[in-house]
Amino acid sequence: MPLKGEIRVPSDKSISHRSIMLSSLAKGKTKIKKFLFSEDTLHTILAFLRLGSNIKIFHRNKKISVKDVFSLLKINPISLEEESYIVVEGLDKNLKEPDDVLYLGNSGTTTRLLSGILAGKINYAVLTGDDSLRNRPMERVKIPLEKMGAKIFLRQNRLLPMTILGGNLKGISYKSKIASAQVKSCILLAGLFTQDKVEVIEPTKSRDHTERLLRFFEVDIEENPKIEDEKFIEAYKNRDINLYFSLINKIFSKENKVALKEDRELKGNKEIFIPADISSAAFFIVGALLIENSEILLKDLLLNPTRSGIIDVLLKMEANISFENVRILNGEIVGDLRVKYTPNLKPIKIEGSLIPRLIDEIPILSLLMLFANGKSIVKDAKELRVKESDRISLICSNLSQFGVNIEEFEDGFEIEGISKEKILKNIENKNIFIKTFLDHRIAMTFKILEKVLNKKFNFENEECIKTSFPSFNIYLDKHLED
Repeated sequence: MPLKGEIRVPSDKSISHRSIMLSSLAKGKTKIKKFLFSEDTLHTILAFLRLGSNIKIFHRNKKISVKDVFSLLKINPISLEEESYIVVEGLDKNLKEPDDVLYLGNSGTTTRLLSGILAGKINYAVLTGDDSLRNRPMERVKIPLEKMGAKIFLRQNRLLPMTILGGNLKGISYKSKIASAQVKSCILLAGLFTQDKVEVIEPTKSRDHTERLLRFFEVDIEENPKIEDEKFIEAYKNRDINLYFSLINKIFSKENKVALKEDRELKGNKEIFIPADISSAAFFIVGALLIENSEILLKDLLLNPTRSGIIDVLLKMEANISFENVRILNGEIVGDLRVKYTPNLKPIKIEGSLIPRLIDEIPILSLLMLFANGKSIVKDAKELRVKESDRISLICSNLSQFGVNIEEFEDGFEIEGISKEKILKNIENKNIFIKTFLDHRIAMTFKILEKVLNKKFNFENEECIKTSFPSFNIYLDKHLED
């Protein structure tokens, strides 16, 4: 069953989170279209409601009660995204102290970015989350926030719950050991509440949605190196691979420096259009490349170079892809991506500065490596071990059931390509059980492999997909042709 047709996957989760946060901090109203309604982003909405933000949600032009925001997930997810919008009346940074612990579910983005905002303004707040989130490292935001003057308390000095005693912050020039958009964003958002110098230096440029959205709200921000969007648009439109990689090398071969300048007032009265999430699209991209006779057009796709690591991989593996209708929307590069079935994919080596630009896509990209002609390697990806699960371990243990030659490293893995025919022979009369450890990206990866092999697997828990992509199975079934 090939994948066919036009697909507008759900909107970008990173930008959806930030749209609520920055709209709440802004002065004036902001209208948000194509918001991703998922468990993670609803935790962000709920947190900001408890901080005093005036957030109104409309579905089919009728106002929806936000007293129980999770009831929204009972609405058809495609209808919810296509026929809903949000209006946020900004607080001009005047948040109120929450009257209870802020429970943030499984959302690491909400936790780390919100910690910077709370440290900048709130005298006392406590953050916690589900079992998975309570075991993810938080000392990476504790360290810079304490250098800025906040008091941060963590369980075992690194884990949630987190207690924040904030306010009266001072400036900082912080050199991060890792390229982390969450750490960088945490510091920049905290820096909105001081007029001191605030600067973040990281070993290479991490995803820059916070910077782009701050600039969209007219905050004065300086970046070096700065991405030349128009040149990237030219490269995409002309499928100019040489220009694309020369621009990529120029940006990601050096350390990145971001600084807040004097004007730190967020000016509202904006309209934000959230583009389609390239991380969600990755599952359909890989499915179309691997399922014979497939051809899909992915609409309104986020093509931000800090997130386009998957594009690097596709071009290097000589995948059959092309770009259409590339343009700028509220500071982000957006376009349509056409993907066609591609046998004989070349093997790939993913390492170094490429890792932060596709860290979330590595699970699904492991399937392209699985069917490539030769050995593929992932290195420098130790961060995968502290995501929603230990993704390196789960990729390797799950794929090993298929008779695949895969070797696990501390910071990645090596996999030797194999044909579909050999895999099908290896699993003949075998009961395949996929461990997910409640990790949505692991679950979706192996749902795609089910379709590629036209086999059914047993899953430990595939309901976890709802944390980021509630309509995943609907889209998948809709675009598979008999």
